[in-house]
Amino acid sequence: MTTVVTPGPGWIGLVRIHGAAGIGIRAAQWLNGDGYADFEHAFGMVDAETLIEAEPGGSRLRPLSQYGGESIMWLRCPGHLAQAVAAQFRGMVGIPYSFLDYDALALHRLHIPAPGLRAYIRDSGHAICSQLVDEGARRGGWQLFDDQRWEGYCTPGALRKLAAKQKEQP
Repeated sequence: MTTVVTPGPGWIGLVRIHGAAGIGIRAAQWLNGDGYADFEHAFGMVDAETLIEAEPGGSRLRPLSQYGGESIMWLRCPGHLAQAVAAQFRGMVGIPYSFLDYDALALHRLHIPAPGLRAYIRDSGHAICSQLVDEGARRGGWQLFDDQRWEGYCTPGALRKLAAKQKEQP
């Protein structure tokens, strides 16, 4: 039996990316210590039908229906923060995508010193999908991670782990 979930504003969705791009992202997540698992792409819900996602041309609003038929793993935003987080997501349209962020995250994970690395990872002027939703959540008052990680140090795999943990809680 399949359970239909209606996402709320501020929720974060995770989906699989098929093909070579998905394999590459899974490999990058593995390098970052997040395992080699599906759910390589994250997006944030602006409302029940509209999401924001990071893309190579810059972040943009899209209909949730584009993922019809895909398995979506949800990270539920706390109700009292939902509107604030959704408003932040809506305001993040146009943020450039940065493939180099995967390299920067891997350098940090592997403890390879690089001048300016922390500032580069924290810089919200560019983002991969998981960084985009993590930053929107943070700006809206929802602190996703409590492990003292660097601001911006977030992969889809890290979000997948949070969603799995949330799913286990009553």
